[in-house]
Amino acid sequence: MRVPLLDINAQVEPIRHEIMSAIEGVMNSCRFVMGPEVLELEERLADYVGSRHAIGVSSGTDALLVALMALDIGHGDIVLTSPYSFFATVGVISRLNARPIFIDINPDTYNIDPEAIAQWLKDNPQLVGQVKAIIPVHLYGQCAEMDKILAIADPLGIAVIEDAAQAIGATYPSISGTKSAGNMGAIGCFSFFPSKNLGAMGDGGLVTTNDQKLADKIRKLRNHGSEPKYYHSLIGGNFRLDTLQAAVLLVKLPHLESWHQGRRENAARYDELLADSPVKTPMIRWSRENHIYNQYIICVPEKRDELRAHLQQRDIVTEVYYPVPFHEQECFAYLGYKLGDFPKSEYAARHTLALPIYSEITREMQEYVAKVISEFYGK
Repeated sequence: MRVPLLDINAQVEPIRHEIMSAIEGVMNSCRFVMGPEVLELEERLADYVGSRHAIGVSSGTDALLVALMALDIGHGDIVLTSPYSFFATVGVISRLNARPIFIDINPDTYNIDPEAIAQWLKDNPQLVGQVKAIIPVHLYGQCAEMDKILAIADPLGIAVIEDAAQAIGATYPSISGTKSAGNMGAIGCFSFFPSKNLGAMGDGGLVTTNDQKLADKIRKLRNHGSEPKYYHSLIGGNFRLDTLQAAVLLVKLPHLESWHQGRRENAARYDELLADSPVKTPMIRWSRENHIYNQYIICVPEKRDELRAHLQQRDIVTEVYYPVPFHEQECFAYLGYKLGDFPKSEYAARHTLALPIYSEITREMQEYVAKVISEFYGK
């Protein structure tokens, strides 16, 4: 039995006709840049996230980049973030000549550790004034501990930018009520990369905020800092969301909650199937309903790579997210970190493995995955 990591065709096939009709509508209108579908998508996603403003952009990476630009973060500024995430989280900081400083993760959730943030600020009082933002990542579809992070950041006037690229639809049980990912900090950033729970047919992203001035600035920045046309008050970039991608996402959005629920059910099944296995199943920090399982990550105490090879031999596709933490990346050698500086991130990089979790995976496929893992451990 072949079990792919993701089967986009299985998701698309039931709505193929609607998608093709939406694409044809854009082609007939020839409004390929900032067509009406972009505005409609922004309005519907603002409502879905619960934010006052949603601004479509060209990718999740550009969402993070334009968020930092909107906050005027640049040379000499410090941004605190996790060393364990997709490259874009920290790449955008360096592109603006700001300084990323890494804070280790909670080893159970893989999200940035608020206690470690507080400790760094306590240990580095001379640098606190240079810290302009904190970027927590809601990794794998589970929200970071936002109440604690905001309680640290707000009194110091530090902006919190949520990297919610993997977490659209995830929720957080705040002491002030349940909140959606991307609607707690100053700015939220999302990705519509095709493998996401809400994936486009190419790149796409979104920025959310409740601040009118930030929203206006982000809209201007995504279009070369121009408003009106040919008059530039800012130096921005071409960060616009394609109309074709917006049209596809509008078709997919009504199905998103059912896809989330399918992933939750599949995660619960894996939890049961792997209960007696030596591997550690994902920790549910809040409740299963708060999690959207963009990935299902197991922790393998020993022989992770051998287990992965064994699964591959049985035609089961897995992935390692992420094998090299940022402080070990060659391009960040200039930051002066060394091996051992972030042991929890290093452990996660060497011991975690993503199993197939897409909503259309069958029970038989999951049972086969669990059986092959048991085979590896001689059970």
